[in-house]
Amino acid sequence: MQPTSIILLGLCAVGAQAFLASNITENVEPNGTYHLPEVEGYDGWYNNLAHPEWGGADMPLSRRLTPVFADGTYQPSGAGRPNPLDIAEATMRGAVGQTSYRNRTALLTFFGQQVVEEILDAQRPGCPPEYFNIAIPKGHRLYDSDGDGGKYIPFLRSRYDKNTGQSPNNVRQQLNEITPWIDGGLTYGITKAWADALRSFHRGQLKCLGNQTWDCALPDRNDIGLPIVNPPPPADHELKSARRFFRIGNPRGNENPMLLSMQVVWFRNHNYITNRLLNVFEGLGVEVNDEILYNRARQWNIAEYQHIVLDEWLPAFLGQDIPSYPGYSSTTFPGITHIFQSAAMRFGHTIVPPIAYRALVREELGVPTCMFRPLGGEPSASPANTVTSVRTCQSYFNSPDIINVEEGVDELLFGLSRQVTEREDNIITEDLQGFVFGGLDFSRRDLMALNIQRARDHGLPDYNTARMSFGLPRVNSYREINPTIFDNFEEADNTYSTTRDAIRRLESLHNNFTNQPSNVSIDTVDIWPGGLLETVDGPGPLFSTVILDQFLRIREGDRFWFENEQNGLFNQEQIATIRAVSFKDVLVRIMRASWFNSSMLTRNPFRYDGQEDEDFPLFRTHGCEPHIEYNVPNLAQHMEPCSPMKTFDYFQGSEGPFIGSFVSLGLYLLLNVVILFVAVRVVKQRAIKARASNASDGGADVWLKAGVISTSGGVPMVADELKVNPARKVVVAPSVSKKQLKVYDAVSGAVVRSIDLAHIKHCDMLLTPQNKVLTDGVILLRFANLYDLVLRFAGSPEPFSNAMNDFLNHIGVTTSRRYLAENAILADVFTKEDRQKLVEEFFRILFRESLAEEGQPREKTNFIGIRRRTTKRRKQILSLELTKAEFAEAMSMKPDTLFVEQVFKLVDDDHSGTVSFQEFLKFLILFTKGTADNKLELMFNIYDIDGSGTLEREEFTEMLGHLIEQANEQVDSGNLKTVVDSMMASAGLADQRTIDIHQFKRLFGEYRSELDDAAVQVRGKTARKSNAQALSVGQLQALDSIKGGNGASSEPSQLEEEAPAPQAGRYCSVRRRKIDVATAAYENEQDNSASSDLHIEPLPVEAEIGDNAQLSTQADNILRIQRFWENYRLHIFWFTLYQLVVGAIFVERAYYYSVEREHVGLRRIAGYGVTVTRGAASAMMFTYSSLLVTMSRNIITRLRETFLNKFIPFDFAHTMHKLIAYTALIYTIVHCIGHAINFYHISTQTANDLTCLFREYYHLSDELPKFQFWLFNTLTGVTGYLLVLVCVTLYIFAMPYARRYLFRTFWITHHLYIVMYILLILHGSGRLVQPPLFQWFFIVPASVFAIDKLISYSRKKVEIVVYKAEKLPSGVTHLQFKKPSNFDYLSGQWVRIACLSLNESEYHPFTLTSAPGEPTLDLHIRAVGPWTQNLRTVYDPENPKNRDAHGALSFPRLYLDGPFGEGHQDWFKYEIAVLVGGGIGVTPFASILKDVVHKQANNTRFAAKKVYFLWVTRTQKQFEWMTDIIRQVEEQDKKQLTDIHIFITQFYQKFDLRTIMLYICERHFQKVSNRSLFSGLRSVTHFGRPQFNSFFEGLQDLHNSVGQIGVFSCGPPPMTRSVEEGCQHCNQIEGPIFIHHSENF
Repeated sequence: MQPTSIILLGLCAVGAQAFLASNITENVEPNGTYHLPEVEGYDGWYNNLAHPEWGGADMPLSRRLTPVFADGTYQPSGAGRPNPLDIAEATMRGAVGQTSYRNRTALLTFFGQQVVEEILDAQRPGCPPEYFNIAIPKGHRLYDSDGDGGKYIPFLRSRYDKNTGQSPNNVRQQLNEITPWIDGGLTYGITKAWADALRSFHRGQLKCLGNQTWDCALPDRNDIGLPIVNPPPPADHELKSARRFFRIGNPRGNENPMLLSMQVVWFRNHNYITNRLLNVFEGLGVEVNDEILYNRARQWNIAEYQHIVLDEWLPAFLGQDIPSYPGYSSTTFPGITHIFQSAAMRFGHTIVPPIAYRALVREELGVPTCMFRPLGGEPSASPANTVTSVRTCQSYFNSPDIINVEEGVDELLFGLSRQVTEREDNIITEDLQGFVFGGLDFSRRDLMALNIQRARDHGLPDYNTARMSFGLPRVNSYREINPTIFDNFEEADNTYSTTRDAIRRLESLHNNFTNQPSNVSIDTVDIWPGGLLETVDGPGPLFSTVILDQFLRIREGDRFWFENEQNGLFNQEQIATIRAVSFKDVLVRIMRASWFNSSMLTRNPFRYDGQEDEDFPLFRTHGCEPHIEYNVPNLAQHMEPCSPMKTFDYFQGSEGPFIGSFVSLGLYLLLNVVILFVAVRVVKQRAIKARASNASDGGADVWLKAGVISTSGGVPMVADELKVNPARKVVVAPSVSKKQLKVYDAVSGAVVRSIDLAHIKHCDMLLTPQNKVLTDGVILLRFANLYDLVLRFAGSPEPFSNAMNDFLNHIGVTTSRRYLAENAILADVFTKEDRQKLVEEFFRILFRESLAEEGQPREKTNFIGIRRRTTKRRKQILSLELTKAEFAEAMSMKPDTLFVEQVFKLVDDDHSGTVSFQEFLKFLILFTKGTADNKLELMFNIYDIDGSGTLEREEFTEMLGHLIEQANEQVDSGNLKTVVDSMMASAGLADQRTIDIHQFKRLFGEYRSELDDAAVQVRGKTARKSNAQALSVGQLQALDSIKGGNGASSEPSQLEEEAPAPQAGRYCSVRRRKIDVATAAYENEQDNSASSDLHIEPLPVEAEIGDNAQLSTQADNILRIQRFWENYRLHIFWFTLYQLVVGAIFVERAYYYSVEREHVGLRRIAGYGVTVTRGAASAMMFTYSSLLVTMSRNIITRLRETFLNKFIPFDFAHTMHKLIAYTALIYTIVHCIGHAINFYHISTQTANDLTCLFREYYHLSDELPKFQFWLFNTLTGVTGYLLVLVCVTLYIFAMPYARRYLFRTFWITHHLYIVMYILLILHGSGRLVQPPLFQWFFIVPASVFAIDKLISYSRKKVEIVVYKAEKLPSGVTHLQFKKPSNFDYLSGQWVRIACLSLNESEYHPFTLTSAPGEPTLDLHIRAVGPWTQNLRTVYDPENPKNRDAHGALSFPRLYLDGPFGEGHQDWFKYEIAVLVGGGIGVTPFASILKDVVHKQANNTRFAAKKVYFLWVTRTQKQFEWMTDIIRQVEEQDKKQLTDIHIFITQFYQKFDLRTIMLYICERHFQKVSNRSLFSGLRSVTHFGRPQFNSFFEGLQDLHNSVGQIGVFSCGPPPMTRSVEEGCQHCNQIEGPIFIHHSENF
């Protein structure tokens, strides 16, 4: 440093120290402590004690002009004004490089930017973002060079006070985010937290880079992550870390290196003052801490800054003197005006240079010489031929990289002080007009267009209105905007030609746009271009007035202004000292460069006035004169060009994760489905193996004893049977005596195929030749009229072929053997499926032929239905011969029964051992054309085995026994003899030992009508006649070989297939059968005969739906609707109400986000997609929460026993649970699809917009949140993804298919509801879009559910003793256990049990079969799944584990939860109750029937007067325990309250000849013994399935005075559906209404 510089600095220090000392002594207390004057706050509040908010940070801007919002409230103005880009192009574009008229320096320009940012920051956009984009004119030189059009410059409206913009009386007010005071906010920040982040907390200093001492050159780096503004530098077009910036008070201070240098000036000045203060305090012996030093230095620093701004910079900027300080005024409002922010103070843009020089001084031959530092190079003496400047447009937000060199700030400050700035005119450098910084999506923007658009955004009026508001005269023509340049300068004078031309272009633009003359269009000129065009050599009248007004109000309204002696900050001497400090003094203090001294600066660094310091009069001659060469014609040669505008796709990088996430969800869904079906298949296979294992009982021993083909060593030859599904391992056992081949399953020992060879003539054997390479071989056995047997052996098939050849030859079957390749053999296989298809076609054509009219030709080549088939296929069908096994299968019977044997012999005319097409056709004609006599003759001939024409009494008894045996029933021989005796006595043949055909017909005379309708079932079709018709003579002759008899002539009839059930929504022409009603009314006393009041038809209704079907009338439709409403009005009401509530929730949220929050949040990004997802989200919250109410079984059970049950259908809870779940699923799908779209929109938004919209989610300013961030890095996203996975698993395994086969899996996965609710709570807690709402939906249902669970937990952990366990037939286990003392239940209710020896936490529901009055509880549990099968094993009395040490039975204990209510418990509330049980579904009715008896015995009054019980079962042997209960009920039902009917469905259909014979036997036995031949009960036994339509119609006729009949069904879904259809059918008819309650298992 030069000696002179050291002397000057020393003098300055001594002077400052003296004045500081005088101030300090005034503030030293008697005890020696220093009293710090009042410290000004950071946020500007409480500056004005009368109005604390005046001057506060984040307060609205002040309006001096009347706003002209388009809607009078908040919509931008300017709709009637030209495009901002057109205005900017017309008025502000031109050549740069012209120097300032008043020799203002670049230092003044960038100091002015610092001043603006000290008092004003309204740049932050509003949140949520509101776009007011600027349309780019087609073909714009910068932004639409390709001429495509349709492009926009993004423009975000300013942030505003949310309490404004609601009405014309409360228009939108934009905010100033910092204080309007000149209070050092750029140096210290505007919050205490920010200020503390800048401090070192040592010696009162601000933190320096590298923790240097007081002479540190730069602030510390932003390594703590202060939220400094950090857009992407447009020169690089990439995001960079904000940690590279310096830690300063101004968040925007790193925008460009020139502005940053100004920040460093005051940073250094603060630390300079702290050191001076510390020296003074130490010299006076006053102890002070860091806080005092910091705050006192801050006060001095701010005071000097205030002085320089108002007394030095502002006069230079405005070109006029500033009025002296009049003193503090508490009534002066300091707020920044809109016109100042949006227009006036932007005048500085016109003097911004495109470049800034970094200068320094070096000794050249002993002479100080000005040098210029190029970018990245060494200093040079001349800037003419190298890029020596900092290009403004390229420096945006690259400031640290430019000045982060030794003495970088000093060089730049010195260069700016020696650089004359741009001219004060209307021309704006392209660095601002076209190349100012933007975002990644639009890296360069036009700041001049933005200025105009900002004024419109703020609702500013036109230029003329602004002038008149500030007391300036209105301009009536465009010339009057700047009369000076028109009146004082000739047109030929080029001095102001650019401004004159710009005004003319502005006039033309507005005239053309408005289509108005100049005197009118002048009132559409915006403030910014109008005020700018007033410029002569500085701000024009309007801008000067606005600017001066603003700064004077700031000064006079500031209680902490340094000149205000009343605030106690400074005394008069100190104020004078502060006034004596110039900006040059400050620069001299803070310059650290070794080459610098004070004489290198002009007296006023803001303006070069030609006066040099006297100490260095020759300095200017050595190259450091104000630098003006940058405006020479070769300017572009030493000026870096601006990089072009670039765009950016924000979705880039999100494509893969976006697609992958949704594909993964789809794959997860598919995986669950696959797991479901695979698991079900495994369960089925295990069940099959278990059944096979149990059935075979060591199955291998079965076929070992059967004489299977073995090797020479006696080892059975096991082969793989091919062409069957699934493939299986088999062994083959020949039988010479029976001329049979039996194929056994080698694993289970079961016979899988039996081949009768009695009538086989030849066998073709195809086998693979021996091969040294291939070890295994294949053999095919082919017999006529049979499908092929294909076997693969592990070795050669030759031994098996030889053994088979010997066997076949021995029984007279010739063989042929051919060797073929395996592929050829397998390609020629005639499989079982092929045979079945041929047989199906055989029967289809057979039935058509049986309907042919008499006289129609029946030649083999002319059969109906065969004519259209190919010759080969026709030949196959007509030559097909049915084996006895196929014949028996067609008859749905076993092939080894006597009935099949005899019928097959009768049908087989040629005794070939097979039945041909013609032979079977004759048999069918008998049933389609024959009378009762014809059919009785056939039956007689079947059992007249010896052909004697008579039947012995024993043979007749044996015939009936065979029929019963075919039905898998067992009847006591004594009972069967009773039946035969009864029939013989009824026919007058009591003493007959033999009967002939005529006597046989007399036996069945009273059943002739039933026999007339008798049919034969063949492969699911019923061959019968619709009317009793005799066969014609020709037909009888054709059937002689079958039945041997004559019949009367009759017209031909048709074959009827089984009529389909009526379809929903269609009426059928129904032939209703007459219902036999007992002669005595049901109210009268009945005898003990147990005769039923009703005759119930067990057959499906005969329906003919065709062209003549009668359509329902309008009255019928109305009646149907009325009855449906009467049945389900409560269900409909509550379900409709629920859906309305859900819909209202959806609509309310959708409306809220569509209208009330139209400009908020995601709504601005994703449009109406947000309204849908928000509505769906709230609907989901409500539906998923309300599911808990339907799961509260205990509370529902209690409530249904109260009066509320009359108004709320609590039985509907289970169905409602499913309906709510489906509703929730629909809204979930809508929500997920909506968010898939929303997430796409989010991923396409700018980082700043997303930061605004999602305040709860922080990300660094250099990070672009991609789709994967929102989905996997946010709580809402992660929980949302997991929720979808949970819901997929929940719903997939809750399907009926899964519950049926994988109940435990369903039980486990359904407990994921706990995880689901936790995730739902967390999902909303993320606050991604809105504050959490789920808890408000969840709290009440969750409380109800919690109470319900507490009720369950209070009892289900009590161990219950099991008294009795029985293994009953059909896999049923009977458990009898202790009844808890407080256990009260109703018949028909159910419980949940857990077995302690299996899994004490796994509960399964079962209906109680005990009556409420019994001392114990009973359950009958059928083993249909793994858990129930294990339960059956655990409670097996033969299980050794169930014996205690003394050998007594001791069963594992249970946990009991319940009872739970459902519809069946309300049976006693109806006068007429109908109970329908199917299979194990009889369990609730076992309890009810016993309860009926118990109530009768105790004379309990209840509404029920008649209870009908219909038990539908394949055979009563499956549920003998139920038979015992029914028998007990019959014995105790003294008042005949119950009427029980048993339907045995394993019997053939009613019209089948065999069923009719059983029906006749049953009726005869009932007449004699008053009990069923099959069940031993007094209850009526029926054969086949009940016809509910007829039964319910009969109930309507019998009980027509009853208003409602309660129907309660439990069983498989097909049965309960049939009951429901019957109820619906009868509810369309006048009479009692059937109220149906159903449960399925």
